[in-house]
Amino acid sequence: MTTKIRAALVVVALAALLHTAVVVAQTTHVVGDSLGWLVPPGGPIAYATWADTQTFVVGDILVFNFTTGEQDVARVSKEGFDSCNSTNPISLKTTGPANFTLDTVGDYYFIGTMDRHCPLGQKLAIKVIDSSAGPSPPPSPRSPVTYTVGDILGWVVPPLGEVAYSTWAYNKIFIVGDSLVFNFINGTQDVAVVTKEAYDSCNTSSTIAVYATSPTTITLTTTGMHYFTSTYELHCGLGQKLAINVIAKSTTPSPSGAAIPPSSSVGASPSAGGPTAPPPSSSAPSRIVAGAIALLSIAVAFLH
Repeated sequence: MTTKIRAALVVVALAALLHTAVVVAQTTHVVGDSLGWLVPPGGPIAYATWADTQTFVVGDILVFNFTTGEQDVARVSKEGFDSCNSTNPISLKTTGPANFTLDTVGDYYFIGTMDRHCPLGQKLAIKVIDSSAGPSPPPSPRSPVTYTVGDILGWVVPPLGEVAYSTWAYNKIFIVGDSLVFNFINGTQDVAVVTKEAYDSCNTSSTIAVYATSPTTITLTTTGMHYFTSTYELHCGLGQKLAINVIAKSTTPSPSGAAIPPSSSVGASPSAGGPTAPPPSSSAPSRIVAGAIALLSIAVAFLH
C-alpha cells in the first residue's frame, strides 16, 4: 500500500512538472510591438515585417493592443484576408487588448473590420508550427541585392513621417555589395549621405555626398550604420530620412532587423547586426523531456 501511495505521489508530481514546462514554453507575442494594432504607416508591410521576426508555435498567444471603439480584430479565412471581407469571421473581438491562443498548426489570418482599415494595411498573416518542430535551417549564402528605397513610394517626403522608411528597412538584411536605388523627380528631391549627427539634427550644411539625379544608385561598400536624407528645406524634418545597418558577411543568421525597427528612433545607433527579437522558446520540448527523465529517475529510486 505504501508503495502505491508513493507511486501515486510521483505521478502527480510528474504531471505538475510537465504542466509547468508546457506553460513556460508558451510565448506571448504582442502584435506590432509598441506600434500596437492600428492602421499602420506604410501599409501592410508593417505587420508583415513584424511577423517575419517571430516564430509562432502551438500554444503561443497573440496580443492585439488597441483602443476599444477605435479598432477591432477579426480572425478570418484566407479568402476573407485577401479580399478584406469580414462578413463571416471565424471570431471577432472588439475590446482591447484582445488575446488569441494559437491552438493548432497552420495559417492564421487577422484583419481590422472597421471602415477601410484592412485595405489600408491593418491585416496580419502568420504560420503556426508544431512545438516539437526543430529550428529552421540557416539561410544559404546570397549574392548582392539591389533594393529600391521605399519600393513604389520612392524617395519623397513620406506621408506620416519617417516611420515609412524605417518600416521599409525593418527586417531587411543589408550586406557589403548590396545597392540602394533612390527614385525621385529631378529638381524636387536629392539624396544626401550624412553622418549620424547630421541625420539626428537634420543639419545638411555639411554632407558626405549629395546626389541630385534620379535614379541614384549607391553601392554599400563598408560595414556599419549608413545615414541618408535630403538637403531640400524641411524634407528631413518631415521624414525623408533613412538609416540602415550594413553587415560584412554574405551569410547571416535569420533576419533580425538589420535596420532600425519602426518603433525605435532612427537616430539610435544599434549594435552590429541590428536589434533582434527575443528568441522563441524552441528549446522548451527538450526541457520538458529532460525534466521528465529526471523525475522518472527519482521515481525509480524512490520506489525501490
